[in-house]
Amino acid sequence: MNVLLVEDDPTIVEALSRLLDAEGLRVMACARQAEAVELAGRESFAIALLDVTLPEGSGFGVCAALRAISPEMPIIFLTASDDEYSTVAGLEAGAVDYIAKPFRPRELTSRIRAALRRSAGAAPVLRAGDVELDPTRATCTKAGSDVVLSAMEYRLLLVLMQAHGRLVTREGLRDAIWDSAGEYVEDNTLNVYVRRLREKIEDVPSDPRVLLTVRGLGYKMADAKERTS
Repeated sequence: MNVLLVEDDPTIVEALSRLLDAEGLRVMACARQAEAVELAGRESFAIALLDVTLPEGSGFGVCAALRAISPEMPIIFLTASDDEYSTVAGLEAGAVDYIAKPFRPRELTSRIRAALRRSAGAAPVLRAGDVELDPTRATCTKAGSDVVLSAMEYRLLLVLMQAHGRLVTREGLRDAIWDSAGEYVEDNTLNVYVRRLREKIEDVPSDPRVLLTVRGLGYKMADAKERTS
């Protein structure tokens, strides 16, 4: 199974090549946008890992080209841990995930495997009240209107939606956000993310009816389920 790696740091290329080779994945690497597009045009890839900043072109340009060549191929962006703008832009460009540098090997391979599993069949659209989340497209809507989420807000909502109405503890949410951001998230920070998310998906944020608090334990989405039609 081939992996397209677009990265200009030879140290990262070498480390990822060794790591993924041990997982049975064959890495084919290049450092420039034009090279990546040419390679994708003549080889078949199961997944692409794209650095945002390249010596010539950008990861966003590569992403757009790959979407035209292979619309269903999962794309993961490699970003600096504090580069939230690039993360959001990457998701909006069609990436299915992002991985912060420096990488944690076990997390990275797990996220790649998850993306490959999802690509085998489109992920179902998740719904809670009038809020819908489409993991395949990384989009969110409320009553049919687009909701723009930050990377952290998206990750938080995805974890809650995928629980299908079950309780998600505060610790579980902190761990999920920590995995995506590469840094520890404190309780107060989690409170901020929950408040910001409610401001975007609730009719009355001070009286939430979708993202519910289970006092002393955590949070859950009201009547969360997969959309069936």
